[in-house]
Amino acid sequence: MASANGNNNKKRGGGLSSLAPREISVQKFSEARAAELESLHSIVSERLNKDFRSKRNQRRRTNAYTSQPSKRRNIKRQRSESLLLSIGQQASSSHETKIPRRVKRRMELKGNPESGFSTTGDGTKRLRTHVWHAKRFSMTKLWGFHLPLGLHGRGRGSRDILNKSRQGVLVHDASYHIAVQLEGPEGSLLSILNMLLEPSPSSHSKEVFDSILTGFCYGNSMLYHVEPPVSQVIAPVIYMWRPSQLPKRIDEEKAADCVGNDFRKLWVWIHASSFSEGCASLKLACQNQMNETGVLVDCLSLEGQLAKLELFGTKASQLLQKTLHPVTSSSQSPPSVLRKCSMEKAEAKNVADPYTEESIPSCAILPRFVIDPRLIPNNPCDDTTMSAEMTKTEPTESLEMMTTSTEAETFKCLWDANSELYPPEEENVLCWEKHQSRMKSFCIDDAADEFPKISSKPRSSRSCPLLLLKHRKLGDTATGWSLILPLSWVKVFWNAFVSKGGQAIGQREKRWLSCDAGLPFFPSDFPDCKAYSSLTMSEAVDVEEKAQRRPLAVRPFRIPIPPPWSSIHVTRCVKESSDQKLTSGETSGVEIFSNGGNVFDGMVARTPDSLPTFLQTFTNRVETIQEDETKARAEIHQRSDNKLCLVRVLLHAFKEGSFEEGAVVCAPSLADVSLLKSGCSEGEEGRVTIPQSSVSSYFLEQPSGTWELNVPENPHTKQSHRWPIGFVTTGFVRGSKKPTAEALCDAVLLGRLREEQWRGKDVKRRKKEIYVLVRNLRSCAYRLALATIVLEQQDASGDAHCF
Repeated sequence: MASANGNNNKKRGGGLSSLAPREISVQKFSEARAAELESLHSIVSERLNKDFRSKRNQRRRTNAYTSQPSKRRNIKRQRSESLLLSIGQQASSSHETKIPRRVKRRMELKGNPESGFSTTGDGTKRLRTHVWHAKRFSMTKLWGFHLPLGLHGRGRGSRDILNKSRQGVLVHDASYHIAVQLEGPEGSLLSILNMLLEPSPSSHSKEVFDSILTGFCYGNSMLYHVEPPVSQVIAPVIYMWRPSQLPKRIDEEKAADCVGNDFRKLWVWIHASSFSEGCASLKLACQNQMNETGVLVDCLSLEGQLAKLELFGTKASQLLQKTLHPVTSSSQSPPSVLRKCSMEKAEAKNVADPYTEESIPSCAILPRFVIDPRLIPNNPCDDTTMSAEMTKTEPTESLEMMTTSTEAETFKCLWDANSELYPPEEENVLCWEKHQSRMKSFCIDDAADEFPKISSKPRSSRSCPLLLLKHRKLGDTATGWSLILPLSWVKVFWNAFVSKGGQAIGQREKRWLSCDAGLPFFPSDFPDCKAYSSLTMSEAVDVEEKAQRRPLAVRPFRIPIPPPWSSIHVTRCVKESSDQKLTSGETSGVEIFSNGGNVFDGMVARTPDSLPTFLQTFTNRVETIQEDETKARAEIHQRSDNKLCLVRVLLHAFKEGSFEEGAVVCAPSLADVSLLKSGCSEGEEGRVTIPQSSVSSYFLEQPSGTWELNVPENPHTKQSHRWPIGFVTTGFVRGSKKPTAEALCDAVLLGRLREEQWRGKDVKRRKKEIYVLVRNLRSCAYRLALATIVLEQQDASGDAHCF
């Protein structure tokens, strides 16, 4: 008996595990255990008094698996898979097989090619995460892409998104940003950037310039056209240089031998709405540089090769630490990463967070060569743990700093996006390996299990090169991150981020975050760009179609979309041609003109250099304010050819009010400010309003389709009329701790208001904020607001950075 037990123990220990049967016959098992089953049956029958019927209160719907909808879906799925397999076999033998559209679309959406976007019938491109977003978001066609507009519903939910950004992490697929690659001598590339960018690279301090030029940091600027005399702005861009210390390729070494040792490469990331315009401007600048110097500068598009993912929130660094595990010398063998987790908790706690705000400066570029996140085992006790072989590193190497060879390999692979980027391993292969490891852990072998069928790809990889870009730190907002990675790896990292706690957001939610952080959102807050005009025109068509579907009795009156920026010309003309107050309404002898209608005709000052001595005139030299203002205004008019010169301001409601997009910003009188600042604000006596009949006629639509300011002639209407000085481009966001609206106002008219409000006050009592009136286009009440000029709060780097 003892020997028998010893043999059984050997079998259990795994010595004869290969003899364990794969299948068990129920009939033979019951015959061998008949006596045990009969005794068990007798015990159960005695407890139930030989009543084996189930009680009514304990019955369950055990036939739920036979529901017809689930059966139909399962049958449809099986047929589609079999059809895909048969079509794939027939396509190899015959080229006359006609693939149905539904099957072809399913093949395109499930596929993961090395480069390029899948397109619809009209040529609209789909993101690699299109299927994931289409199931959960409202989709829209924008800038040649199918993009997630926002969560389903009426466009609410901003409170939950802002709370998630303060307590969690948000993820956004920004693959619609496209990179343009420039190659050539360093001097030629710098001259092109200085010609097209504002602020230019040479305008930075020496420390910042060196960090950008060496490739350790990236730069934010506005891209302009190259045509003289006054260049038109295109879009905000991000530019980064290839690190100079990295080894060059063979073709780069040949080019360096021809032009010198300063052969460099850089990327310029452009928004999809302005990509064709920006790429054409860069190509023209390269051609002009070649005509002047005779040195060739290559300019090529990397569309469909690189992707961009963005993370926002206080826990973004923790999500990166969970997901990104760098490749080390002991973790480059792929089969070993599927073993069970055996890392101690004490060892996991010793791993420092490499993405803390203190250790990494703003705008830094971090190279990473990471393991496929699907290979990282998930431990319910500690998500940061992974296999011991994967975490075993050399003493001089950690997650915070990689070795020179690994860093060079990362940059070499990612910067050579046109030749050396391999797609990730297919999902069925990883699932098969994971299944095999689990079967071995249970000491079960499956001899009939075969290696899964895979597509005909030349090569796949289980490690991915990527670049981490740290966003600029602004105030109390949480620091965000951007990941630049090969396009074929987007699905892998997207699923990893979402499964580890990241909440996906669309265009609407991203705009909420930008407004809450006080940053401009492109292209909604850039009226001087062509992308803004096309976007607002499409929004106007959508609003008109939505209004036409409502009954005529409840249909709202039309409002100008986009705002009539030319109406600010009227206010400036009245103010410069008359010595009366802005709110007097006397326009006798004043020639009022308007040019351009809704089209923006002017410039937006985003750097202190755009307004020479204008801001310093009103902040530092108060005793000569009138003389300096006249000089500054004359210089502005001379430079901008009498066009509008606007500055970006942040509006805070003084006591009450909620400012919407498109609201008009007006110039108040001192009586308006004192009335609205006083405590008695109840009733009509404590409010500044216009007649209800004037709400819909404040702006009048012309037969040409443009909108112009309606100058009142009635004396009662003139008294309540307030002249516009700007418009709100982004309204309040519900749920924000400090609601802020973004607006663009005329710089000269703001200076006049500040002069008027400062007159007669001590220097200590003067505030930088300017009192303005804001009125929503469908409301008759003016609300008092404090306008803060952004140029007075930022550094010399400018206001180009945006969401």
